[in-house]
Amino acid sequence: MKISIQVGEKEIKIITLNVNGIRAANKKGLFNWLSEENADIVCLQEVRAQLDDIQGDEYWPNGYHCFHNQAVKKGYSGVAIFTKEKPESLIDTMESEEFDQEGRYIECSLKEFKIASAYFPSGSSGDIRQEAKYRFLDFFEKKIAQYNQSKTAFIFCGDINIVHKEIDIKNWKSNQKNSGCLPEERAWLDKIIDEHGCTDAFRSINTKPEEYTWWSNRGNAYNNNVGWRIDYQFYNKFFPKAPLRSSIYKKERFSDHAPLIIDYE
Repeated sequence: MKISIQVGEKEIKIITLNVNGIRAANKKGLFNWLSEENADIVCLQEVRAQLDDIQGDEYWPNGYHCFHNQAVKKGYSGVAIFTKEKPESLIDTMESEEFDQEGRYIECSLKEFKIASAYFPSGSSGDIRQEAKYRFLDFFEKKIAQYNQSKTAFIFCGDINIVHKEIDIKNWKSNQKNSGCLPEERAWLDKIIDEHGCTDAFRSINTKPEEYTWWSNRGNAYNNNVGWRIDYQFYNKFFPKAPLRSSIYKKERFSDHAPLIIDYE
């Protein structure tokens, strides 16, 4: 039997995963695996379900406080966060009508820090969505700056839909003009790290190449490990914990993304 470790005591484990449909991921064994992992906090993205669609007990794991923010459009986007510690408050808005209706953000205030599950837009469908993605980045940068200004400990987890460095993508050169690998997008990650003091938790302790979290469904990409690292856990300079261990779970596949697991001191 595993011992539950409460937030604020010793280590905490945080898992983030784009489930690409929570009902599909459940059929592939996601919630059985989560039960075994016994994480303190779980952040999910691209849930793609309304609350009426997920009333089964398996979607509301015992021992967790579970919160969802759905998109207005059915079967689209949506985020969730499960915490063992009861949150002091909950925020499910970015104060942007455009993005709030897409269900891209949910945040819990815990005793020691605030944590958010975020699903950044993809711009791969064309210029209109790419411009929306840039607007989202602007909104998110303001949120980071506000929390820094108020000296609030903040960590956000999720599918950011951007690779950062050449080490984070298999085909670097051929993707320089594709959304998710554009210089302007990668410069945003540079900015939140260099100017806003955020830390990429995974890369702070793992500098190995070919550590990816997403693979296209085309061209046997997963079996050939032709992937992208676009799922992150980022924390600001006021976050009270440091990462100890990190892993990308690939023994089972619940989605086209893999779970990113990080243990903090």
